[in-house]
Parts: sequence; structure tokens; C-alpha cells
Amino acid sequence: MPMRPHRWTPPRPTARAGQTESVPPLPPVRLLPLPGTAPEDVVVTADGHVIAGTDNGTIWRIDPADGAVEQIAHVDGRPLGLHADPDGALLVCVTGVGIVEIAHPGAEPAVLVDAVDGEPLTFPSNVIRDDDGTVYFSIASRRWPYEQWMGDILEHSGSGRLVRRDPDGALTVLIDGLQFGNGVVLAPDRSCVLVAETGAYRIARHWLTGPRAGSNDLLVENLPGSPDNMYLGSDGLVWVGMVAPRNALLDRLLALPGIFRRLSWALPDSLRPAPDRTTWVLALDIDGTVVHDLQRDGTSFAMVTSVAEHDGTLYLGSLSEPAVAVSTVP
Repeated sequence: MPMRPHRWTPPRPTARAGQTESVPPLPPVRLLPLPGTAPEDVVVTADGHVIAGTDNGTIWRIDPADGAVEQIAHVDGRPLGLHADPDGALLVCVTGVGIVEIAHPGAEPAVLVDAVDGEPLTFPSNVIRDDDGTVYFSIASRRWPYEQWMGDILEHSGSGRLVRRDPDGALTVLIDGLQFGNGVVLAPDRSCVLVAETGAYRIARHWLTGPRAGSNDLLVENLPGSPDNMYLGSDGLVWVGMVAPRNALLDRLLALPGIFRRLSWALPDSLRPAPDRTTWVLALDIDGTVVHDLQRDGTSFAMVTSVAEHDGTLYLGSLSEPAVAVSTVP
């Protein structure tokens, strides 16, 4: 696909962006191996199991106590963001398909949303469902497919979206122009919905109630790395998978004329800006204050695309690893 770069000068990185370990560091991780690779998102069910989808299209249920793994569904695409209802139903973002619903383990996947404004939903990223049936989901890119996700980051054209699906099926675009729309979280009081912008190091907010209802602003900006999937933990905090630290070469390219990014895109993958290996998660309160900043070296697990907190235990997903990682809140 021809690249149409948009020039952007990133905010100056904070001192934290240059550090490779937090104080205290993220506690050591143990791995729950999977019969597949790259569990991009992880969620915890009402009974304490962990759900993850791997790049072969399989959805797995994992018992964190003994690591037992069971296949509960298979989708015709790459599963990305997940949502688990209390009754066991799942919503899955599936590349090339849209938002898919699995009514119960073993049920046939049913497409819930396959287009927005008449445009095929080819790169849905994350999804949540409220108790009343309202669904909120993000679109990472309307130009680039999942297999070329780095193209969207380099282009910086802002084709991501945050969309609401009402219980009657009506769709409303809440935020347009997101820089790689990603993780989605609904505030506990339903006052707002949050969406990560991986390509801009920030988290956007759409207000649902109150005097600012219908407007958008930023919950937090100039993060020290790239936020990915987000999860509302049992502690009431917004847990954020930090897929990578800020990359100085990428930041320089984004601020230069577009020809330099076109040239970079024409290079082999090995010569383009690549994410450093690290294991990193953040937790914010609903007002955007950082409560936990937990990072360690990525020797055993890296590219953390998601983190789900449940009763002080952290479950980490990845875009590259053949396992889910388990750690704790210090």
C-alpha cells in the first residue's frame, strides 16, 4: 500500500522514557505455555480463568493454578482484543472479520459488527460490553491491515476510531482520527470511555455523562512508551500494557518530511525502527494518575500488549511470546 505520511513532532520524552527498569521493578514472571503464539490480549473470567487468543485463530481458556489449557473456540482470522461477560459470553476482535460474539465455550462464532459507515471492519483492536448490552470498540487503522500494523505507526495518518454499538445495533463513531486506536476501558461510574492511542503515546477520553457529555479530551499524554490494550482491574485501576519504550529513531522520523518514512518503509524489516525488549505495565486511576509503574528487562517475556489484574495477580499478553506471563502487584 502506498504510504501517505503525516508529519508530527512528538512531545519531548520524559526522563522515565530512558529508563529500562522501574523502582520497584516488576516482580519476576512465570510462564503459562500455550499451544500457539502471541496471545495479544488476555482477560479474566468470573470464575478466575484466563482467556487468550493466539495467532492461529484459536481462543484458549487457561487455569492459572496448574497451567491447564483448553480450546474453547476458533475464529477465521487473527484474534486481538477480548471481552468476557459474567455469563461466559465472549466478544473477540478478529482481523478481516470484525467484532465476533461467542455465546458460550464451544459455540459457533457469530459476527456482531462487520462494517462501520459502510466500510469493512478489517482491523478492530479492542472491545468491551456494558451491562446494558452497549458495546464500545476501537479501530486501529482504516488504511493498514493487521499484518502491516507498523505502516500505520510510520504513516501517522490518524485513521483509528472509537465506536459505540447500541443494543439495537446502531453504530456511532465517538472519536475519529485516533493514532492507532487500541485498548478500551469504560469508567466504573459510566461517566466516560477511554481509548489508548499507541501511535501518539497517550490515552484519549470520550465523556458519556455530565456537562462534558459528547466531548473528547486526553486522560494522559506524553507517556514514556506506547500503550496497547487496557483492562479495568479488580482494584478499580486502569491497567495498561506498554508494548515498547519510546524509540528515538522513530520519533526523529515522525518529525521529518514524509520521504524519509517512505524510504524506511521500503527497507527490510530488520532495518526499520523496532521495539526494544522489555516487560512493562502501568496502572492509572480513573483521573489519569499513575499508581503503579512496573518494568523489568525483557529477557524472559517481551512486547507486553495486554495486562489483566485480578486480586493482585497480573496476567500479561504479548505479540511475540508463546505463553501468558504471570506476575504480582508489589
